[in-house]
Amino acid sequence: MDLKHLVVVAFQVSLFVIVFGYGLRAEFVDLRYLFARPALLGRSVLAVLVVMPALAVALARWFDFTPTVEIALVALAISPLPPLLPTREAKAGGGERYGLGLMVVLAVLSIAVVPAAVQLIGVAFGRVYVTTPAAIADVVSVSILVPLALGMVTRAVAARFAQAVAIQVERAGKIFMPLAAVVLLAAAAPDVWRLIGNGTVVAIAVFVVTGFVIGHLLGAPDPHHSAVLAFSAACRHPGTALAVAAANYPDKNFRAAILIYLAVNVAVGLLYAYWHRNSLRRLNIPVKEEPDDEHRAG
Repeated sequence: MDLKHLVVVAFQVSLFVIVFGYGLRAEFVDLRYLFARPALLGRSVLAVLVVMPALAVALARWFDFTPTVEIALVALAISPLPPLLPTREAKAGGGERYGLGLMVVLAVLSIAVVPAAVQLIGVAFGRVYVTTPAAIADVVSVSILVPLALGMVTRAVAARFAQAVAIQVERAGKIFMPLAAVVLLAAAAPDVWRLIGNGTVVAIAVFVVTGFVIGHLLGAPDPHHSAVLAFSAACRHPGTALAVAAANYPDKNFRAAILIYLAVNVAVGLLYAYWHRNSLRRLNIPVKEEPDDEHRAG
């Protein structure tokens, strides 16, 4: 195994550890939060699984992309739920219970929705695109569902242990992940540079900024919900996107386009989080959502 593959494995292990850390801090009752709010659930699904894919298709038609960028952008649009989402939402003042519930809902829905969306987009472009529920389930299970469930089960059977190690587990994952990400970016730097200047960055920025705006508006009137849905709409799962893109074009390299998306997303996300936290403070609204005692009591 060469260095590149070792870095990829380290990156995947770091993500697994981080999501396991989320589970150590979550309770199964938190999963009911979103289902108790069907209107919010409907708006969430609309923003993430309908509006954003439609926007990506429109951008692909408006801009003169290379085929690789076009495929990568559309694949990202139908690949919700990056594993680091809860951390970014919480830093912006998002509601943790809503974020956790939406994470699980989107993970499960994506197994069926992503393959169907691939076929519909193929019809829109007059091409035959395919992917299988099994391929999506594999990515979603390994990166989200399995580590999250393991963490939540650990908390349920050993709450003190979970509380003691949760922060250390997440911290360990966050140490190795940035290092692995830097190595991956350095390896793809020549390909990334070739995509800069042909409208790719502008189109990706439009996609990301629109995602934050749509999610923020549809998450209203609760500002904590707005932060969660803003990140959920704008942020995509690179692993799922790569699986979709590579299944249809195995001879092409999509990493550069996806890395550009990740860089733009991080930059816009930091600006949004800064703005949203300051907005909450100006309105004298707690940055951290207050617990719902009645809901937690069941």
